[in-house]
Amino acid sequence: MTDSSHVRSYLLELQERIISTVAALDGQPFVADHWHKEPGETLQGNGITRILEQGRVFERAGCGFSHVRGPRLPPSATQHRPELSGAPFEAMGVSLVFHPRNPYVPTVHMNVRMIAATPASGPTAYWFGGGMDLTPYYGFDEDAVHFHQTCKDALGPFGEDKYPRFKTWCDEYFYLKHREEQRGIGGVFFDDFQELGFEGSLAMMRSVGDAFLAAYLPIVERRKDMAYGERERDFQLYRRGRYVEFNLVWDRGTHFGLQSGGRTESILMSMPPLAAWSYQRPVEAGSAEARLTTEFLVRRDWL
Repeated sequence: MTDSSHVRSYLLELQERIISTVAALDGQPFVADHWHKEPGETLQGNGITRILEQGRVFERAGCGFSHVRGPRLPPSATQHRPELSGAPFEAMGVSLVFHPRNPYVPTVHMNVRMIAATPASGPTAYWFGGGMDLTPYYGFDEDAVHFHQTCKDALGPFGEDKYPRFKTWCDEYFYLKHREEQRGIGGVFFDDFQELGFEGSLAMMRSVGDAFLAAYLPIVERRKDMAYGERERDFQLYRRGRYVEFNLVWDRGTHFGLQSGGRTESILMSMPPLAAWSYQRPVEAGSAEARLTTEFLVRRDWL
């Protein structure tokens, strides 16, 4: 396997930096759940799940680190790499989803990861993945522009093609096919990435991870104290239902974790604490709720 100790060190530092900053903003600490999986037929490894629930700003905020090894890659990881089918693997990453209390603050997801696999014949193959995306319940143009500009700035040093490529990839990936609807306003997403070599690809992944707080926290600060009522809260719970649908039906990361025998509690920490579904829910024409669908849950060039 690839010497991955420096990747692990970076990911643990990133997790600590994010949760300490968010805990200071919320006023409530994260609980740390250290876990370990013994060698067996599926995975072995360890991780730290950091979770904040029922905070002042965040109803649920989860940020997990995991580092696991397994005897064979699951199908979700080899659909684009059939030559690695059945190869032993190593995977590590930091993944987070923050569900805010105030409906005017968007939910956010960020993930950075590395996977390495060693086939029976041939050298170890490694690749990086990650990105971040924003899911508002009430849309604000300045928030979308800020988020996308920060993503673009993080990718700029690695080539002018990276932001437009990964922005399009994000739009295509975070799409609820069964609803014909975007999950949110997107961001950037990349997977199976190694074209800059090991160190260059790692540097790009780090730049995305390091940009997360700058992309999201200014939006939280602008919106967290806005007044809202039962109408906005009800709409937030309804839209959270879409988030649940995507994570369970389409998300490759969720499928990878469950197919490889990962720790279910940590894999599903991305679920919101409350969500709702309505049958063919009507939306008032011209309302802020309607504007979300017509102006924000569409593929746009925000910059």
